Amino acid sequence: MCPQKKEGMMIQNQPNEEEKKLEKDIIRSEGEGFGVISQGYAVARRQKRSNWSSRVTKFSNALDLEPGVFTWKDPRRIARSLKSSAEESHRRKAGSYQSAMSMLNFYINRAGAHLNPTQKKILEKAKEELRELFKR
Repeated sequence: MCPQKKEGMMIQNQPNEEEKKLEKDIIRSEGEGFGVISQGYAVARRQKRSNWSSRVTKFSNALDLEPGVFTWKDPRRIARSLKSSAEESHRRKAGSYQSAMSMLNFYINRAGAHLNPTQKKILEKAKEELRELFKR
């Protein structure tokens, strides 16, 4: 879109045909390998958004998690690690307990059907351990 100045203000014009075509080409290139390209924008956008939970788990800005914490087999160790991470973090918005429990629930919910049933039981026990550690 070509912005124009109007009495000291910037206004946005509607995109012309050439700009619309360029936008479609960009969307197609982002969506390559992600399904039917003829659906264009919706497919590319859906695929682009689908990785947000993975990024949150790996690069969370709220807690500095130990690597592989959700793959451990000891629920008490998982709970202690989450508690420690939550208490040490100064970037969290909520309290320590809520931050730790939220991260654990987030992982369980987002893993969904891909989470091994045995590991899910371990993580559910880790929630109980976390409640005990925070005396809740």
